Amino acid sequence: MRANTYAIPIRTTMLGLLGVALIALGGMGAGAILERDPLLAQVGLSWLRYGHGRDLASMVLYLGLGLVIWAWIRLGRLVRWGEIGDFAVLVAVTVWTLPLLFAPPLFSKDIYSYLAQGQLALSGYDPYTVGPAVLQSTLSENVSWVWQHTPAPYGPLFILIAKAIVWITDASVILGVVAMRFSLAGGLVLLCWALPGLSRHLGGKSAIALWLVAANPLVLIHLIGGAHNDVLMIGLMAAGVLLVLDRRHVLGFVLLALAFSVKATAVLVVPFLVWIWAARLDGDKRAQFRKALLPGLAAFLGTFAVCTVIAGVNLGWIPALRSSSMIINWLSVPSAVGDFVRMVVNWFVYVDGGIFIGVARALGSVVLVWIAYTQWWAARDGEVRDAIRRGALTMLAVALLSPATLPWYFTWPLALAAGFAWSTAGLVTMTVASLFLLLVTFPNGDTALYSWGYLFFALVVSGLAARSLVKPDPFGLSSRYE
Repeated sequence: MRANTYAIPIRTTMLGLLGVALIALGGMGAGAILERDPLLAQVGLSWLRYGHGRDLASMVLYLGLGLVIWAWIRLGRLVRWGEIGDFAVLVAVTVWTLPLLFAPPLFSKDIYSYLAQGQLALSGYDPYTVGPAVLQSTLSENVSWVWQHTPAPYGPLFILIAKAIVWITDASVILGVVAMRFSLAGGLVLLCWALPGLSRHLGGKSAIALWLVAANPLVLIHLIGGAHNDVLMIGLMAAGVLLVLDRRHVLGFVLLALAFSVKATAVLVVPFLVWIWAARLDGDKRAQFRKALLPGLAAFLGTFAVCTVIAGVNLGWIPALRSSSMIINWLSVPSAVGDFVRMVVNWFVYVDGGIFIGVARALGSVVLVWIAYTQWWAARDGEVRDAIRRGALTMLAVALLSPATLPWYFTWPLALAAGFAWSTAGLVTMTVASLFLLLVTFPNGDTALYSWGYLFFALVVSGLAARSLVKPDPFGLSSRYE
């Protein structure tokens, strides 16, 4: 069936809008709220932060989350059936994003770290050597205790953005949260621009790609609501990849350098794009590689150097990347294996668990390097779909095998892979994974990965939603679905 180019499913779009509005409302008490919230105090809503008020806020938030999931599934069915196209998905993304721009931080406190790191740079400190605790400010007091003494692991462009936001908002926490969200939402705009082009090159359907990534609750709730700089990184990365595929190689590498200057993960796809560029040039394999590598490096390193100079920082963020190893959870395969072995051994004799975690992570790093190299070398023919597929697999391996993994890390490979042709089974799998990863964090930012009863409930909800994607009204309760 040919989609009506400008058809908009009004009820589905409004259902999602109601959901995000309830999430924003419930987030006032159940989200990653401020230690002291003057706004709630002024309007007499401080009671939402405690006791029954917080319980009520949590109920409202989870009700909204359920409506958003329902709306996303309904939208996905319409896309799969060919009843709507890109325009309808883009309208839904826009409508569902707007309330989240003004909501309290949701499912993460990382945005407070971002603002504090900007204040460090603005105050003359080196954010790559000291943590927010040295500030003793309103911004730093809201940073999670885990990151109070941790240097910033983000690139110079992001430090520059955070520094500018703190300056513009005069270090206001509330205005800073909103301003940071608007800055990061630029990544979502780039993603929406890039996905149709990537689908054209990779053989997929653009409406499916937009639904799978841009409208995905994992992206909207975690990356926009949670205000993670990953959304800016993947937006710049996707746009850079598209430019390279469109034969605008130098500009593409410039955007990839900007993505890297936000978060280091973006560099993973660059070597695969060198093969694509090289395959389009004259000469033997070595000459092709050299002709692509040299200008690519010049564009990439030159852009990165400019960002570093303008931001007034150094390369200290590279070693600071190790700070994430403080996180231990079972989404990281090496951490999960190490922790499981520690548990089994300690049934019989007590041994410091750090030994097992350290060994498992070291082995995981070796496996990761092997996977990255073999995937890169296998892509040396420069065939576009093969190279991008292998680049996405490498990003997935990084998310799984890094010492620390957080739920939204899986949006990295998804942004690259969304443009491929997806089977029904593939879409169902991605739906289950996306919704489960969405739900494994509590609204206040605490992990739910060890609340086994809650995880079972999350898995059931995710599976039911995925079934509903291909079998409307799975319980047979109604004859009308949309």
